[in-house]
Amino acid sequence: MIAIVDYGVGNIFSLYSSFKSIGAEVVLTGDADEIRAADKIILPGVGAFGDAAEKLRDSGLAEVITAQAASGKPLLGICLGMQLLFEKSYEYGEHDGLGLIKGDIVTMEGVVPSDYKVPHIGWNSLRFPKGKEKSPLFKYIEEGDFVYFVHTYFGTNCEDSVIATTEYGAELTAAVARDNVYGVQFHPEKSGDVGMKILKGFITL
Repeated sequence: MIAIVDYGVGNIFSLYSSFKSIGAEVVLTGDADEIRAADKIILPGVGAFGDAAEKLRDSGLAEVITAQAASGKPLLGICLGMQLLFEKSYEYGEHDGLGLIKGDIVTMEGVVPSDYKVPHIGWNSLRFPKGKEKSPLFKYIEEGDFVYFVHTYFGTNCEDSVIATTEYGAELTAAVARDNVYGVQFHPEKSGDVGMKILKGFITL
């Protein structure tokens, strides 16, 4: 069973439908016991980091998620959910994340060229870091495959955890992993067949 964490932030129904379409047993839940009982956890998210982090903590689910990750249970953060895995975000102030991935979330403004539109919205290809073994999350896809992004902020100071980048006027973090904790900046549920293969990679970890 895969638990998609429902804490009032995220496009959870399209994620739910995507997992169902590839035959996964999945539940949308904000119940701590259901999350603990699940085999794997999905942390979705759209919107502002500070608001989402506050909702997670106020619901008590931040503690549940970090405890389950510490137990070795596979966890996948998607878009803002990936950013919440980091130590800090500097989106509209300074906010603490879950601290499961070392690094910070910062704006791409001033990082990408001034003639590039921010937020970054659209299809971009994935690059895998040279000298690193391909992540099992990506076992069903190839380097250069395209996925769909919608974001203004990205992960940095996280070189040890990076498992994919994308080029948008600068090299930006596209996906991270540390042990059983994974995060993708893009939206697999909006990324067609490639996205479905990445979700399949997660459910078969």
